[in-house]
Amino acid sequence: MKLQTKLILIICSLLTFIILSLSGIYYIVITNVFDDQIGERALKVAETVAIMPEIRRAFSDPDPSRIIQPISESVRIKTNAQYIVVGNREGIRYSHPIPDRIGKYMVGGDNGPVLEGQAIISRATGSMGPSIRGKAPVLDAAGNVIGIVSVGFLNDNIDRINDTYQHGIVILSLVSLAVGAGGAVLIAQSVRRSTHGLEPKEIGVLYTEKKAVLESIREGILAVNQQGMVTSANRFALQLLQIGENEKILGKHIGDILPNTRLPEVMRSGEAEFDREMVIGDHEVVVNRVPITDRQNRVTGAVSSFRSKSELYRLAEELSQVKRFADSLRAQTHEYSNKLYVISGLIQLESYQEAVDLINREVKVHQSLIQFIMREIPDPVIGGLLIGKYNHAQELKLNFEIDYESSFRDIPDHMDRSLLVTIIGNLIDNAMEAVLAREDLLEHTGTVTLLLTDLGQDLIIDCEDNGVGIPGKYNKSIYDKGFSSKQGEHRGIGLALVVHAVNKLCGYITFSNSGTGTVFTVAIPKQSSEGKEFIHGDISSERNH
Repeated sequence: MKLQTKLILIICSLLTFIILSLSGIYYIVITNVFDDQIGERALKVAETVAIMPEIRRAFSDPDPSRIIQPISESVRIKTNAQYIVVGNREGIRYSHPIPDRIGKYMVGGDNGPVLEGQAIISRATGSMGPSIRGKAPVLDAAGNVIGIVSVGFLNDNIDRINDTYQHGIVILSLVSLAVGAGGAVLIAQSVRRSTHGLEPKEIGVLYTEKKAVLESIREGILAVNQQGMVTSANRFALQLLQIGENEKILGKHIGDILPNTRLPEVMRSGEAEFDREMVIGDHEVVVNRVPITDRQNRVTGAVSSFRSKSELYRLAEELSQVKRFADSLRAQTHEYSNKLYVISGLIQLESYQEAVDLINREVKVHQSLIQFIMREIPDPVIGGLLIGKYNHAQELKLNFEIDYESSFRDIPDHMDRSLLVTIIGNLIDNAMEAVLAREDLLEHTGTVTLLLTDLGQDLIIDCEDNGVGIPGKYNKSIYDKGFSSKQGEHRGIGLALVVHAVNKLCGYITFSNSGTGTVFTVAIPKQSSEGKEFIHGDISSERNH
């Protein structure tokens, strides 16, 4: 059964029970009050008749009914009573609405208290049927009871009046029930709109799914309501905020958790913010903030997602490594395809000796390079990178030279090789781009030289080129993410990745504009400095020669 149907049935059932109960109670109360009022009315009339002088004197007359009957009937008609009966102490009637019953005994058996001088209200069945009656004694001048006055209202007439009230109560109850049913439908529809038409079971499933999704995201997720109270936070957010999983965060104000948050401003403006940087504890994070709106586009809260910049840099490094690997394979394939075409042509021309000389020359160059790298740079990851860059340079018709004084054998085991690959690979790529940017260089005159050394307490990486150099006006901004002096999209990332990797390894980077290009120098200590991290302001940006 759907939630809307359940709500309508429950509310209507509850309303029906309440209305029927109240109607019954109201009917009983009205009936009792009306009966009491009828009894009091009958008693007042009886007492009034009993003290009338004419009635008292009539008891001394030889024929009391001659005087009493007209008076009683006149009063009965004026008071709308069903009967007024006056009798003596023996219960003999002196008046009655039906004249034939005058002179007969009064019926009902409730005269005893009246003969003792009491005025009473009673329910009894008389000669005209069940009724509510008021009885009062008739006293002589000495105060003795000489007769009885009985004024009655028949139950049939009372029931007819009560039925009129009952009909009104029934109509009111039905109207109330109809209005309540309409309200129940409106409430059910409002609840359905609030739950976006979802049933409770579906809401439960969505809640479970939402919780699983939040926990599976490798970003911190934090949501607040319109008052700024935290309504949701995933485990990764708690880790970045350095809050224990057992510590209650829901219901706290966001300002108490993140004093420098901009979520209140986002809720006030209703404008989303993307890729904003901020510091949370010891972490630099990239933050997105989006307002939450309802169907009427009213802001009801905001949600923020944030991710550590180190994670973003790690992803960028991995993508850069994949790109370098793909470029190396492409360059190697292209280069060797050209060589194979040349060899094929020489064989077809029957220039066998020239073909053999070309093969030997290529083998010698590659073997010499590979042997040098295997001997002086034994790390397979870095060695593979350098061979790939060499092939890429050949494709670009550039000279890529590894200084034969290089030695990179003493790399500490704790040092992350992927960070070294990021540094070396991006420096070489930037150097090649700088050389290609010089339009005055002939083919194979552009040169990139790399020196790697592990002497002393530091690893030194020198990358020199004879490219266009770096204009002096860019000296302060070349390390900024997104900055590039070259045109085109997806630029300004390489040196930012280099700086991040250098910081992670607690090193430093400098550059200088030589007479024919640029030299970048990176120094990385072999001994790790725990807790030390360089930021941009710690990096020397210029060393002029």
